[in-house]
Amino acid sequence: MLDWRGQVAESTGANIFLVQDGKIHTPTPDCFLDGITRRTVIELARAHDIDVVERVIMPEEFEKTDEVFVTGTAAEVTPVGQVDEYNFQVGSVSRTLMEDYDALVRGDNAA
Repeated sequence: MLDWRGQVAESTGANIFLVQDGKIHTPTPDCFLDGITRRTVIELARAHDIDVVERVIMPEEFEKTDEVFVTGTAAEVTPVGQVDEYNFQVGSVSRTLMEDYDALVRGDNAA
């Protein structure tokens, strides 16, 4: 999950997102693939007026994180329950984006 600088980058085959105080944080894609699913989920979040910040994320930030999810071709939008000693619940942001992405890929015009 860490890049060569010790910053959070991605998980195996999926991009990572942290939700802190209702705002989504995701690593800047400067040393990993900026996936199509990642970009789509960012657009879906912004359509719901959810702030998305692309920035450097350090491992210790998981302590103040409310939700974590990953995105990818196979993963689609998948909540993460635990990273190291930090545990997370599926929250409203993850749930909304899972539902929207699911509707989008299945051709439901409601999303």
